[in-house]
Amino acid sequence: MDSKRRAFPRFYFVSPADLLDILSNGNAPPKVMTHMPKIFQAIETLFLKEDGDRPIATGMETCVGKETVTFPKPLKLVGKVENYLMDVIDKMKESLNLIAAKSVVNQNTMPKSEWLRQDPAQITLLINMANWSRNVEAAFNQLKSDPKAMEKALANQIESLSELIKMVQGDLDRPLRQKIMCLITIDAHSRDIIDKLFQEKCMSSDDFQW
Repeated sequence: MDSKRRAFPRFYFVSPADLLDILSNGNAPPKVMTHMPKIFQAIETLFLKEDGDRPIATGMETCVGKETVTFPKPLKLVGKVENYLMDVIDKMKESLNLIAAKSVVNQNTMPKSEWLRQDPAQITLLINMANWSRNVEAAFNQLKSDPKAMEKALANQIESLSELIKMVQGDLDRPLRQKIMCLITIDAHSRDIIDKLFQEKCMSSDDFQW
């Protein structure tokens, strides 16, 4: 079992009894699916479709909020279990990278209430934080020409946070409500950071004397 754990390190987090069951059923991926939450945090199962002697994985479902992600291309689960689970990791990364790339574009072209509904929570939180970082960096870069740039960034952050609070006061399904509550927590912290930058009259790094 130690060699299997070295080949697929996530097996180190699985009990010996569960690992024995996984290895003994490695040629039958549907039976391995019962152990997915123990192998991958917050992943309930893969969506499998019969395709000859081995099934293909077409997507994944989380056990948190019951979100689903469809793989851009199905993955044939062939070979030893430790090998096709490594392929699953690569497919997960590929899928989320593609979703994130589309989300960056959609955030600027779609109404926020619509954008918040379309992607998995992990992607929404990631793109939201990346957008905040860009906005703060832009404010720093504009301080020389516009001394109120950070103040404006603070006002925009407060407006965005207020919009989220209004949304969560409405009728939302549980996964979306949970996602927005996480965004509110993060955005409130982000607001406080901008507020402190503004209150402390922080400058662009170009203005520092070393």
